[in-house]
Amino acid sequence: MNDLPAGSPGPPPLPDMVWVPPATFRMGSNKHYPEERPAHTVSVDGFWMDRYPVTNARFARFVDATSFRTFAEFPPNPADYPGAPPELLVAGSLVFVQPGGPVDLRDIRNWWRYLEGADWRHPAGPESSIESLLDHPVVHVTFGDGAAFAAWEGKELPTEGEWELAARGGLDGAPYAWGQEFLPGDRHLANTWQGEFPWEHHSRDGYERTSPVGAFPPNGYGLYDLIGNVWEWTTDWYQPKHPHDEVKACCIPRNPRGPASADVSVDPEQAEVRIPRKVLKGGSHLCAPNYCRRYRPAARYPQPVDTSTSHVGFRCVIRPGPGGSVSP
Repeated sequence: MNDLPAGSPGPPPLPDMVWVPPATFRMGSNKHYPEERPAHTVSVDGFWMDRYPVTNARFARFVDATSFRTFAEFPPNPADYPGAPPELLVAGSLVFVQPGGPVDLRDIRNWWRYLEGADWRHPAGPESSIESLLDHPVVHVTFGDGAAFAAWEGKELPTEGEWELAARGGLDGAPYAWGQEFLPGDRHLANTWQGEFPWEHHSRDGYERTSPVGAFPPNGYGLYDLIGNVWEWTTDWYQPKHPHDEVKACCIPRNPRGPASADVSVDPEQAEVRIPRKVLKGGSHLCAPNYCRRYRPAARYPQPVDTSTSHVGFRCVIRPGPGGSVSP
C-alpha cells in the first residue's frame, strides 16, 4: 500500500510535515488592500511544510537543547534606538490589551502595550505562563528567533510565495483558504476576532486569544492554522506592492522572492531609524471585519525584524534539493 502523498518525492523528511505540490497560481489580489496588488502569475516548486505552526512545546524543546534566548529576553541596546523612551529600553515585548470601549482605530497604542517581562514563556505579561498553552503557537518571536529554531530542526522559513501557495490549499483565486465565503453556513473556519475590534469580542469560535493548533479544519493540503490564530514570518523583505504581471508564459517568475535587500533608510523628518521589515502572512486572532481583514491567503503585512508581539509566530519548510531549492 502506497501511503506517500500524491506527487511527493518520497516520505515526509520529518514528522508532521505535509507535501505542498508544485503549482502555477495567481499570487496577490486586486480586490483588497493596496499592498496585495497586482495579482500576478507565479510558479512555485513543491516543498514540505509543517502541518501546524510551531507550538510552545516545540519551542521549549529547542530552548532546552540549545539554551537559546529570544530577542524579547534582552534589553534593547540604546545605541540602536536613539531617542527611545527609557521605559522601552527593557527586556519585553508587545502585548494586546483589550480596551474597555470604542477607541480611535488610527492609533494602535490604544490596544498595544510594550510590557517589561513579556516573552514567549510569558505571553500576556510577566505574571502569565504557557503552562496551559503548550499546544498553542509560540508567540513573541522575532524573525531571527524563528530562523534560529528552523535551523535547529534542519528546516527553513518559507518564502512569501511558498506560504501563499500552501495557504490556498489548491483553491487558486479564491479569496479565502476555504472558498468564496468568510463564514460558510455561519461557521468559523479560523481563529479571528468576532465583534467590534478592539474592544468588543464575542468569542463565538470559543477563543479569546490564541487557540490550540489544529482546532479548526485543515485546508485542501492538510495544513492547519494558516489563516488566523497567529501571523507567520516569511523570508521575503517587504515592499508595498507585488511586481507587475509577466504576460509571456516563458517569463512567469519561478520561486519568486521579495527585494534582494531591505530598505533601511533614515527618515529625516522623523529622525527615526527605519527597521528592516519582513512579510507576515495569514492574519491572526485579532483580525476583524471592521479592522485588518487580512484573514486571507493574499493578505500581507510588514513586520520589523526586531519586533515581537503576542500574535506573531511561524512555521517551517524543507525544500527537496538540489532542484527544488529557492532561486535567488
